[in-house]
Amino acid sequence: MAFPDSVAATQRLLAAGGYVADRALATTVHLALHLGRPLFLEGEPGTGKTEIAKVLAAQLPRRLVRLQCYDGMDLAAAAYEWNHARQLMAIRLAEATGEAKDRAALERGIYDKRFLMERPLLQALDGDPAVLLIDELDRADEPFEAFLLEILADFQITIPELGTIKAEVPPVVVITSNRTREVHDAIRRRCLYHWVDYPDAARERAILRIRAPGVPERLSAEVVAFVQRLRQGDYFKLPGVAETIDWALALNALDCKELEPAVVDDTLGALLKYQDDIARLRGAEAAKLVAEAKQAAAA
Repeated sequence: MAFPDSVAATQRLLAAGGYVADRALATTVHLALHLGRPLFLEGEPGTGKTEIAKVLAAQLPRRLVRLQCYDGMDLAAAAYEWNHARQLMAIRLAEATGEAKDRAALERGIYDKRFLMERPLLQALDGDPAVLLIDELDRADEPFEAFLLEILADFQITIPELGTIKAEVPPVVVITSNRTREVHDAIRRRCLYHWVDYPDAARERAILRIRAPGVPERLSAEVVAFVQRLRQGDYFKLPGVAETIDWALALNALDCKELEPAVVDDTLGALLKYQDDIARLRGAEAAKLVAEAKQAAAA
């Protein structure tokens, strides 16, 4: 499938996959697709950064190859490693059959692609067209970023024992970061950048219509108004869109038609993930936000 031919078409493609994008985000996605540049998405957790890659993979359609970054991740986990057990078996077989006398040929043989175990980065370059999601790059160690530069610039990986493997069709690359640390400028320069912010009330209600269609309109409006006001407070971890959806579904599962302070207090664990935040909101503060949310939703 060809890439969408306009920003509006890109916005419609994302919407077809259940992602409600504003025009600024759709523009950045559109340019990344047509310029062949990696897309670097930064923002708070739960704002829908990872979901963009999933929707692109489903709608283009392409394979989704995901590299989940973590502290201490190395080349073997991210790109490739040699299957040493199979290599050793090949060497012993060569010795048993007398083929081990030609050491140069033996070395070439054991560093053949059939002994190579592909990890996500190499999988995205080798095979059918893919969407490569490098998720939460800020969790990986800084030295790992240097290895990514060749991939992001030339869509290839150089394996010393084997040579360079280059993608026949460059993958669509989506990199996400929750900004727990700063990602190096060398990575940023190779990408198109977009800060994925919390949606405004109108867009968040549109998201709920798609992702939680069974939630009554009145309850959905009050949930969004409550969350929008909550995000203006000073909490350790503000709820993202994912938490808004979870909370709306939880309230709907309890047959709620509108927000009530007692039910809000009982279900804050679906919205907030730290006890200090829950304790601060529960009670009078929650009741105040419920009253404000009802007033805003009715306006």
